Amino acid sequence: MEDMTNILIAIGFMAGLGMVLAVILVLANKKLYVYEDPRIDDVEGLLPAANCGACGSPGCRPFAEGLIEGVYEPSQCTVNAKESTLIIADYLGVDAGAANKRVARLACAGGDHVALIRASYDGLNTCRGAALVSGGGKGCAWGCLGMGDCSVVCDFDSITMNEHGLPIVNEETCTACGDCVDVCPKDLFSLHSIDHQLFVACKNLEKGDEPEAECEVVCTACERCVMDSPEGLITMKSNLAVIDYDQNSLASPIAVERCPTGAIVWFDKKGGHRIGKESKKIIRKEALPIG
Repeated sequence: MEDMTNILIAIGFMAGLGMVLAVILVLANKKLYVYEDPRIDDVEGLLPAANCGACGSPGCRPFAEGLIEGVYEPSQCTVNAKESTLIIADYLGVDAGAANKRVARLACAGGDHVALIRASYDGLNTCRGAALVSGGGKGCAWGCLGMGDCSVVCDFDSITMNEHGLPIVNEETCTACGDCVDVCPKDLFSLHSIDHQLFVACKNLEKGDEPEAECEVVCTACERCVMDSPEGLITMKSNLAVIDYDQNSLASPIAVERCPTGAIVWFDKKGGHRIGKESKKIIRKEALPIG
């Protein structure tokens, strides 16, 4: 009988403790509850789940939250299909926006048919690995090493390596996520609005004949593009032409026409580019010898 009493007491105690804990949890839930707009889940479901960061947020869910709060516009997701963007805008009752598409561009045109390789690198087949060994062996210290780290990290297959060992960006599929910018050891990639049609495809900081002996398409700081452009649009900084994109509306193809090497180019709206009429035309297809 005594054992039964002890058992009933233990059961009663546990039941009472359970009731007390349940009350505490209910009160804590009411006190600590944070309301989350149910539309966030709906909007997130209409996003591509790429989590690439091209929109300016760290991922698709934070972007969905920002859309609800009015921080972002639906069109800022450059990965999403146009139809999904319009559905989100209609669902939220907002304008889809007209964010300019941004793309990655490479500040180097020095493929192996125009730029000298001074040393043969034999090691880990990555640009980052090669850059640790005397800069990678290329004659131009600022030149692309051509091992394709950028192509490997691109989740959208928007970067391919051409026959001369240079990355080619497909501007149709590029989302401007910035992975190629982060991975390049030479800092050759940057993100640009497609409205930035004038572009300097070089990062050489040396002046004169010596850099041109290493690469035929190098910027030689001749300043012709500066002279042929509206004042302030292009300036020379550390022997390199630099474009002020705050004055982008003043840009025109005239700036590229007299460039002797073709280091400054003009992009058309379809992603192609051209060099100037007086720029040296490269017809060589084979790679230059090493050394």
